[in-house]
Amino acid sequence: MPYLPNILFTIILCIGIGFFIKNVKKLIRNIKLGRDINISDNKPQRWKNMAMIALGQSKMVRRPVSGLLHVVVYIGFIIINIEVLEIIIDGIFGTHRIGLSVLPTSIYGFLIGSFEVLAVFVLIAVTIFWIRRNILKIARFWKSEMTSWPKNDGNFILYFEMVLMSLFLIMNATDSHFQSINSGNIISQFITPFFSSLPETTLHFIERTAWWIHIIGILVFLNYLYFSKHLHILLAFPNTFYGKLTPKGKFNNLEAVTKEVKMMMDPNVDPFATPAEGTENEIPAKFGASDVQDLSWVQLLNAYTCTECGRCTSECPANLTGKKLSPRKIMMDTRDRLEEVGKNIDTNHGEFKEDGKQLLDDYITREELWACTSCNACVEACPVSIDPLSIILEMRRYLVMEQSAAPTELNNMMSNIENNGAPWPYNQMDRLNWKND
Repeated sequence: MPYLPNILFTIILCIGIGFFIKNVKKLIRNIKLGRDINISDNKPQRWKNMAMIALGQSKMVRRPVSGLLHVVVYIGFIIINIEVLEIIIDGIFGTHRIGLSVLPTSIYGFLIGSFEVLAVFVLIAVTIFWIRRNILKIARFWKSEMTSWPKNDGNFILYFEMVLMSLFLIMNATDSHFQSINSGNIISQFITPFFSSLPETTLHFIERTAWWIHIIGILVFLNYLYFSKHLHILLAFPNTFYGKLTPKGKFNNLEAVTKEVKMMMDPNVDPFATPAEGTENEIPAKFGASDVQDLSWVQLLNAYTCTECGRCTSECPANLTGKKLSPRKIMMDTRDRLEEVGKNIDTNHGEFKEDGKQLLDDYITREELWACTSCNACVEACPVSIDPLSIILEMRRYLVMEQSAAPTELNNMMSNIENNGAPWPYNQMDRLNWKND
């Protein structure tokens, strides 16, 4: 059956893409479990942020070594995979290097030659990444939250990239027809001599094997993304678009609480006044967050976008002084709990059934939450605009407003503000007594 390889290829392609679409739908479903919030303001700035941060990698290069290496891998991997279009057409229709039939030889050679050079750069970059991670053991890759799976996941991706780039070069080096045109084989021509003693049939077998493993590897990689921290390859774009635009350090206030405070401080405030645009009029069912469903969909998108690079934790003053808090762990725990909730829904035919767990205490401890200084360093450090601080503050809000479980020092301060109008334990009439001494 001459068309059997094409049929087999089409079936594999449909299965790979179909499984990917299924996981994307599950991903969107899980993110939508969060509270709905309206983020439609300042779209020009949002588009600019996405172009600069996600596409332009502007925050990655703040650390020049890892940043520039990441840019090389990012650009190389994306551009080289343009050739996947040719592979898909060849696989479905049984052609061989359809690009040579469509493009002039010089242009096709320039494209493939550029891909080969980029493939070598990617190989060099991922090798350096592997050395930094496993031999130099950069501290942020070896924190306590980087247990077996998070630690191995980074290496798996590096191995994937090494194998895919090597297969691409071997595929070109053993393609006699491609080598004969002597255009575009900038790197592969130096690999060809290693196979020169082999008969043509063996060369063809190696070339076809490399071709099949290369495309299957790409489909496996595509579906591996959902289970990996490298999901940020896809989610970095929407995450930077919906990223925080408010001034640094500005906290969000609940409109219902703000109105109550105004009424308490100023009897002239109209309790029935229309709230400001974009704020909530009704008192929320729960203040703050104790589980992932209490967080906003943007915060859940943040959790799935986390690259686990550890830049946030390496900048966190609480973590640097030995406290338990790690902003990276906050995001990893949120994603793990969200995945657990998603599996619960799948098991129970689309409905979540209480499992006796929640994000607070079962994943994130109170000690971690109160260790945060709310300095915003983690938000500034993140290369893809993730906001761990917002999750910490929502969970603190739950502890204070729902459980009255703030630390003693904070309770004393709030009592003083309530009684004395200031954080200090002095009556307003006694504040200037110090000058009498």
